[in-house]
Order: sequence, then C-alpha cells, then structure tokens
Amino acid sequence: MPECERARVLIWKLLRHPSFKAYAALVSVCFFWGTTYLAIRMALESFPPIAMVAIRFTISGGLMLVAARLAGAHLPRGRELLVSAFTGILTLGVGNGCLVFAEQWIASGLAALFITVSPFWMVGMEAMMPGGERLHRLTILGMLVGLAGTMLLLSSGAVQEDSGGGLLWGFLVLQMGSLGWAAGSIYQRRQPARAHPIVTGAFQQLAAGLAFGLLALLVPERPIVPGVRGVAALVYLVIFGSIVGYSSYIYALSRLRVAVVSIYSYVNPVVAVILGWLFYREPFGAREAVAMAIIFLGVGIVKRYGSKGDVRPRSAAAGASQK
Repeated sequence: MPECERARVLIWKLLRHPSFKAYAALVSVCFFWGTTYLAIRMALESFPPIAMVAIRFTISGGLMLVAARLAGAHLPRGRELLVSAFTGILTLGVGNGCLVFAEQWIASGLAALFITVSPFWMVGMEAMMPGGERLHRLTILGMLVGLAGTMLLLSSGAVQEDSGGGLLWGFLVLQMGSLGWAAGSIYQRRQPARAHPIVTGAFQQLAAGLAFGLLALLVPERPIVPGVRGVAALVYLVIFGSIVGYSSYIYALSRLRVAVVSIYSYVNPVVAVILGWLFYREPFGAREAVAMAIIFLGVGIVKRYGSKGDVRPRSAAAGASQK
C-alpha cells in the first residue's frame, strides 16, 4: 500500500474513533484557555479591568443563554438560579477579575504559573467543609512541593528585579481570585442542579458580567480607548475563551475521565509562557523553568492523592480555573 494511501486510511480511522471528538475538544481547551492569558493582557491595552470583565461575560453569557433557549434546554429557576448567579460572581467575577487586575502588574505567563496552584485552595477548603475529605500526608506533601516552586518564583532575586512590588501584589491578588474560585466551585458542587452544566455556566457568566457592570458604574476607572488589538483580544476572549473553551471543556468532561481532562491545567501555563515571550518578550529563564517543574510536580501529587475518586463535577466551575 502506498504511503499516502496508508496515511489516508490512518486519518480516516482516527476521525471515526468514538473518542475523537472528545479528545479534539480537550485539545481545544488546552490551547484556547492557554491563550486567554495573552488575550487578557492585550485587551487591557484598550479596556480597564472592571469594564473588560463586565463586557466579556455579559456578552458570552447572554449569547450562550440565547442558544440554550433556542435549543429548548431547561433553564434554572428559583433557588437554582440564585445559586448559579452567586457561584458565577465568585468563580468568574472574583476569580477572573483578580486575574485581569493581576495582569496589570505581572507578566501573563507568570500569572498562569501562579494560578496553577489553585488546586491547593480547593483541597484545603474541601478539608474544612463538613463531611469534606481530610488532608492526607501525601496531599500535604504535594502542597508543600508546589508552594516551594511558588516561593522560588517569589524568591529574593525575583522581588529585587521587580522594584515596583508588582510581582508580590500580583501574586496576592491571584490568590484572592483562587480563593473565590475554590469557594464558589465547592459550594456549587454541593448544590442540587437540574440544568445542564453549559446552561448553568451561561448563567454564571451573565451574573458575573452584570455584577461587574454595576461595579463599573460605581468605581471610577480609566476611560476605554478602543484599539484594533485590544478590541480584537476582547472579542477573542468572548468567543474562544468563554464560549468555545467552556463548551469544549464541558464536552470533554462528559466523555473523558477527569484525570485525563485535567491535563489542560499543565498545558495552559506552557502555552501562556510561550505566547507571552513571543508577543511581549516576557522574561522566562532557568529559575522560572525550574519553578514550573516543581509546581507541576506538587499539583500532580495533589491531584493524584487529593480526591476520593474520578468524579465529574456538576458544573465546569468545579473543575476549571479562572480563564
């Protein structure tokens, strides 16, 4: 059989594989959510932080709800609607809002690395909840390993290079965002829900967008200065960060094991670091590379030993991070 014919047959078999679409969706999540860090930095060139979060999630949540309505999907009502709105403000409003604020002070790739330790907040808060899983020794070890990598990024040399103090402030704000994301995710996971996770996510996005829209009216910010790159980045965040990325995540999560889907959390920072260097020449040297490897090791240990089983969360917010 000629090589070209053999390749054609191989591609045909791959396309017809039952899990092909699920893995394609996972690849989409790995790439698009990794690019959102760069897109946020670009969008900040034209939009102030609060306004950017408000516009992004109001549009993406509204469009997803219109699509859900046209598809005849069940829409949450009453308490379920209030829970979706509340958790949306926590996970997406606080979580993503803190990321946007932090990227005013630190590089997008560095922000992605700091967010990688978000699972530590999740397992820590879960352990403090009634009936939550207690921390095991290996889980604590993984958290300590990951924190050691984080401290390497915040080492004296790095802080001295950043004379303005933005590195430390960015780190602290991102931890506030991770705390909000973890709290909202855990609360959402413990609530009964009838709506499809994509519909719940749409309400979460819309609630976060409207809440930040109100905040934008109350808090003075620098004016919006529309630019081609900034506006294009915001459109990209709406389409590929919120709608395509979120829907792909839900699809992959519904057909693949959580342990497989969670690989995106390792790929996203790598994509963010590469793009940050390509577009903004964000510094990335030996110290950052070693810190990344240590953080990944710690997160891997926590994910391996920090959960009772391979259980799919009730909403994407329970498994995703603040993109």
